[in-house]
Amino acid sequence: MIFLQLAVVLVCIFIGARMSGIGLGVMGMIGLLVMIFGFGLVPSDPPLEVMLIIMSVVTAAAALQAAGGMDYLVKIAGQILRSNPRQITILGPLITYAFVLFAGTAHISYSIMPIIAEVSIKNRIRPERAMSMSVIGAYMAITASPVSAAAAAMLTVLAATGLGLFDILMVAIPATLIGLFAGILFVWKRGKELSEDPEFLERMKDPAFAKNLEGKKDAADAEDAPGAVKSVVIFSLAVASVVIFGSFPQFLPDFGNRPDFNPGFAVSEAGHLLMPSMIMIIMLAATGLIILFANTSAGKVTKASLFSSAGQATIAVFGVVWMSSTFMDNNFEAIQNTLGELVASFPWSFAIALFVLSMLLYSQASTAKALMPLGLALGLPPAYLIGIFPAVNGHFFIPGYPTLLMAIEFDRTGTTRIGKYVLNHSFMLPGLVTTIVAVVAGLLLQSVLL
Repeated sequence: MIFLQLAVVLVCIFIGARMSGIGLGVMGMIGLLVMIFGFGLVPSDPPLEVMLIIMSVVTAAAALQAAGGMDYLVKIAGQILRSNPRQITILGPLITYAFVLFAGTAHISYSIMPIIAEVSIKNRIRPERAMSMSVIGAYMAITASPVSAAAAAMLTVLAATGLGLFDILMVAIPATLIGLFAGILFVWKRGKELSEDPEFLERMKDPAFAKNLEGKKDAADAEDAPGAVKSVVIFSLAVASVVIFGSFPQFLPDFGNRPDFNPGFAVSEAGHLLMPSMIMIIMLAATGLIILFANTSAGKVTKASLFSSAGQATIAVFGVVWMSSTFMDNNFEAIQNTLGELVASFPWSFAIALFVLSMLLYSQASTAKALMPLGLALGLPPAYLIGIFPAVNGHFFIPGYPTLLMAIEFDRTGTTRIGKYVLNHSFMLPGLVTTIVAVVAGLLLQSVLL
């Protein structure tokens, strides 16, 4: 029976991934209905904390976008890239990583990738190198960002272990950066130079293509929106506050001594305000402050493209994680008996499981929330799970995630592409190198630091 249930889960994930957008969420709910009424499984608790954090953080990022702060940051990034064009293969991925680390969502990379492609093309540097690693860098930054849904999911899983946000960041940031640099070195001279690439040379025979290649308007001198700088400052303070409270939980309010105290969703039984709730409060408060002081409005925030991304991500996590956790909770003993001995003998095998599931879910947060509790139950140390956290970045394996597809579209030379056999695409080898090195670095760092 368990294999039939697993088949339902995998079919729903596969169909949902092909739908894209909210597809994973709605197919997850169909799968959950089958689990409940077809197999009589008891539904687990929905992933409310992760969903609400996604909504809170991405709403704050949408406010930053609506106030012009995003354009301001892109302008600065563009100036850095255009002033160092020969280093685009290094700077492109690093700036994309920094953007996503700051904002907590990979969708922010859409703003910077056209500039990376443009600078590469104008300097006749193969765009595939910088573009492929910028996409991988965006994924890596999600597991290192203090305000990402993936970090929040990891935080909720580790809540009872004594490890917090600072422990996650202390390992994840250097590990993912080490992996990113390894990936950059791997692509440094990958592929033919544009001047030698037969497909590019063939395209250059078309006068319209050649003219269009140089025809991008430089927006470096565009005027900043009135509230752009203010919105960046407010958002930066919010991110800094999350890091401080996550690193020093003793600063969080304690209500345990009050006679009328009752534990709940936001407050633990000991009376401490829980960090996931603190993230929600800080980021939505930052949204309000941006609206009040950064010359934007609530209406503009809801019309920002990032706001719709928040809705899609929330629904996707809602359905697929609820379905997956219901399957795992109801079959926990069988799964534990099957995987326990393997994981005990080969702990690294759990990193492979994380990677494979992330390939299917297209979500670091969903993968962490679905599998990391199983890792704890199988006896893996919490610090070890932090070390292999970068393994949840398997989005690139099956080329269907929006950031990957957009990178292909932005590269007008055609060097960044999906190959004839689908899996032989521009992101496969850079992604594997980066992920493997990041996981190895994470394991080494957790053994020293935690």
